[in-house]
Amino acid sequence: MPSYHAPLADFQFLLRDWLKLDKHYQETGLSDFDFELANEIVAQGAKFATDVVAPLNRPGDEEGCKLKDGMVTTPQGFASAYKEYVANGWNAMLGPEEFEGQALPYTIAVPVHEMLNSANLSWRLTTMLTESTVLAMCKHASEELQQQYLAKLVTGEWTGTMNLTEPHAGTDLALLNTKAEPQDDGSYSITGNKIFITGGDHDWTDNVIHMVLARLPDAPKGVKGISLFLVPKFLLDDHGNPATANSLSVGSIEHKMGIKASPTCVMNYDGAKGFLVGEPHQGLACMFTMMNDARFQVGLQGLGAAEASYQGALAYARERLQSRAPQGIQQPNEKADPIIFQPDVARMLLTQKSLTEGCRALSLFYAKYMDRERANHEDQQAADVLQFLTPICKAFMTDMGLEVSSLGIQVLGGHGYIREWGMEQLMRDVRIAMLYEGTNGIQALDLIGRKLTRDGGKMLQSTYSAFAELVNDIHDGEHQSRAQALLDDWRASSADCLGMDAKDVAAAACDYLAFSAYSLLGVLWYSIADSANRTDNKVMAESKRKTCAFYEARILPRRDAHRIAFKAGADAILAVAGSEFDYL
Repeated sequence: MPSYHAPLADFQFLLRDWLKLDKHYQETGLSDFDFELANEIVAQGAKFATDVVAPLNRPGDEEGCKLKDGMVTTPQGFASAYKEYVANGWNAMLGPEEFEGQALPYTIAVPVHEMLNSANLSWRLTTMLTESTVLAMCKHASEELQQQYLAKLVTGEWTGTMNLTEPHAGTDLALLNTKAEPQDDGSYSITGNKIFITGGDHDWTDNVIHMVLARLPDAPKGVKGISLFLVPKFLLDDHGNPATANSLSVGSIEHKMGIKASPTCVMNYDGAKGFLVGEPHQGLACMFTMMNDARFQVGLQGLGAAEASYQGALAYARERLQSRAPQGIQQPNEKADPIIFQPDVARMLLTQKSLTEGCRALSLFYAKYMDRERANHEDQQAADVLQFLTPICKAFMTDMGLEVSSLGIQVLGGHGYIREWGMEQLMRDVRIAMLYEGTNGIQALDLIGRKLTRDGGKMLQSTYSAFAELVNDIHDGEHQSRAQALLDDWRASSADCLGMDAKDVAAAACDYLAFSAYSLLGVLWYSIADSANRTDNKVMAESKRKTCAFYEARILPRRDAHRIAFKAGADAILAVAGSEFDYL
C-alpha cells in the first residue's frame, strides 16, 4: 500500500506565496485569520489524515460494510476514527458559530478535505455529506428545525444524507415518485424507495438525518412539483434526544466496484415522519444547495486520489531498477538505473504532477471565492465565478483523478495491478466520482447550457475577470503575455458557443468543458510559476517552473483537439442511429 504523506510544502507555497492568504483575509473581512493560523490548522489536519484515517484505507476496502438485522456496520476502526474527528472539532470547521461551528474560511478547510480524500475516500464520504446537509439547513430550514437538528449536525454528533435517486429516476428527477402526505400535526408521512444513499445507515452516531425529495399530493408534474423533507432515523423526545425509531429501513447495501468501506444503502420509507424544509414544491432548489457543495467536494475526491497515486508512483519509480537510462548511465554502482530516468516514466509522472498540482491550485482559487461569497452575499462576481467553475471542478478534477490513478498503475507495471500495492484501489475508488452528484456529462451540459449560453456570457465574463487578476499579477513579461493570450483565446472560443442551437450545444458539452479546464489550468500554471520565482524554497521554485514548461508543451495542446471537436457540430454524432450501431 503506498504510504501517504500530506503535501504540506505545496499547500504552504500556494496559500502564502501564490494565493497571498494574509491579503485575501484582510480584503474579505476575515481579519481574525492569517497564514500562520491556517498553516497550523492544515498541519494538524495532515496529522489526523495520515496517522488516523490513512491506515484504515486498505483494511476497510478488504472488510467492507455489513448489514445484519437491519443495522449497518462499517469496517473496524472507522467509527472510532470518526469519534476522534468529532472530538477534535474537524466536523465543525465550516459550521456557523451560532450552532457550535467554527466558521473557518474555506481556504483552510479545503486543504484538510483534500488530505482526507487522499487518505481514505470511503471514510471521508459520510462527513462530506453531513457538511452539505448543514448548508441546506442553514439556508432553507425553519428556525424550529434548525434549533432541533443543526447544532448536532455541525458538531458531528449526528450525520446527514442526501436522498434523491430512485430506481427509475436518476438524472431525470421529474420521474420521482416518493410521496409526502400532510399530517394533522404539521409533519408529513414519507413513502417511497431511494437508492445509492451514501451513509444511509452506519455505526458512527445515534441518529442519521435524511434529506429526502418527495411529492406532495397537490404537486404539479415535473421537477417543479418536488419538495424537500428532513426525515430522521430516530424521532426526538421533548429533550431533543433520539427516542422512537422512525418508519424507515435499509433494504440492502450496494455491492460496488470501489469505495467498499462506505455504506451505500437502499433506503425504504414506509410512512416515515418527515418535516418540510423550505417552501412546498421548491425542493429541488433547496437540494441544489447541497448538490453544488457536494459537486465541488467530489472534485476534491478526484484530486485526493490523484495525489495519493502520484506519491505511490513516484516512490516506486525512484526505487525500481530496470535497464539503463537512454540519456546515459545514472547510477554506475548499480546493475541498472531507477525507472524514473526513463523518459516515458518521467512523462507519466510529470503528467500526474502537472494535473494534480494544477487542480490543487484550482481548488484553492475556488475556495478563495467561496470565502468571498460567504463574507458578502452581494458579491455577484464571486457567485458567478463559483457557479461557472463548479461543473469544471467536479468533472475535470474527477476525470483527472481517473487518468492520474491509471497512470499510477502503469508506472508500477504488473505490481500496479496487484491489490497489495494499493494502486488499483485508488483507481477503483475514484471511478465513482465521475458518476455521482451528476455524471460528468451532466456537468458539461450544465456548464455550456446553463452557465454559458443561457446566461448570455455574464458568468463567463466574471470568470474571465477573476483569472485576469491573476494574469495582471504575473511579473515575468513572457509568462504574462502567454497567460493573457491563452485567457483571451478561451473567452473568444467560449463566446462562439453562444450562437449554437440546443443540438450543437449538447454535442459540444464535454469537449467544451475539457477545453475550458485545460485553458484555465494553463493560466494557473503561468501564475504559479511566476509566484515560484519569489519563494524561499529553491527546489520547489525550480520544480514549479519546469512543471509549468511540461504542462505548456505536453498537456496544454490537448485543448486544441477539444476545441476542434466542440466546434464540429452534432451531425457526426447523430448520423449513426438504430441498427447502425450493431448491424442487427
